[in-house]
Amino acid sequence: ARLVESGGGLVQAGGSLRLSCAASGMTFRLYEASWFRQAPGEERELIAAITWNGQTTHYADSVKGRFTISRDNVNDKLYLQMDRLRVEDTGIYYCTADPSGVPATTQPKFWGQGTQVTVSS
Repeated sequence: ARLVESGGGLVQAGGSLRLSCAASGMTFRLYEASWFRQAPGEERELIAAITWNGQTTHYADSVKGRFTISRDNVNDKLYLQMDRLRVEDTGIYYCTADPSGVPATTQPKFWGQGTQVTVSS
């Protein structure tokens, strides 16, 4: 099982980025999925989650209204559209997938390697 993120980079505050995550070696369409973020010097936090069928989403207060999580179960992809980025959104972003059926779990089974997002002022 593997998750590979892409789309990170350097962007100015107020700008946008779209992260992608490609899943392989798992029945992704049946898994809960989410994005975590680890800011410098801080612990990883769950920032967005989506149920296996895409019908329900969950967002941390810090990103609500600015970020949108979505998935493509035909092509085994997970996305995070990030708009109106802030300096405090800087961090490593991780894609996760979990077969437990627990939405927005804080302990997902599968993790990607992470992609760096840096927002400059």
